[in-house]
Amino acid sequence: MTLLTNILDYNKQFVEEHSYEEYRTTKFPDKRLVILTCMDTRLVELLPKSMNMKNGDVKVVKNAGAIVSHPFGSIMRSLLVAVYELQADEVIVIGHHDCGMSAINSDQILNKMKDRGITEDTLDTVNFSGIDLHDWLKGFNSVQESVAHSVEMIKKHPLMDKKIPVHGLVISPETGKLDLVVEGY
Repeated sequence: MTLLTNILDYNKQFVEEHSYEEYRTTKFPDKRLVILTCMDTRLVELLPKSMNMKNGDVKVVKNAGAIVSHPFGSIMRSLLVAVYELQADEVIVIGHHDCGMSAINSDQILNKMKDRGITEDTLDTVNFSGIDLHDWLKGFNSVQESVAHSVEMIKKHPLMDKKIPVHGLVISPETGKLDLVVEGY
């Protein structure tokens, strides 16, 4: 049985038993907050629990490292939609200690791509199109600096409401302890 089959079988039972009812809410965050955080598996349940958040309280945007790397990419678009369409009045960027993006090595990733069948011609085509894959795949040295950088990109974005506080935190993936990096008020 495949993972997808297991998921679909469970989902059928979940729906039939009305298990979804305890999670019903609206699309608007009750605490009027949007969080940008890392996709790390350790944060899936720990992060909201450590902040006293439940289903319906916040909008959560996730990517590798909680990084805003492009001012007009999908992360920034999601944050702007949360503010202008979904009633979020504050933004928090939350990185975490022991993040995989702090140890990422572009050469290793590119070699793994090649091992899985991505050809050198494809990599050359991407590089030729103006994308520096080494730069695009790089991580960061300091999670605090990375969080502060993302906070600044959001705050200084020409389309962001200047009255929106943008905060930066770092969470321990072991204990859930939050450390303040940037207080946005």
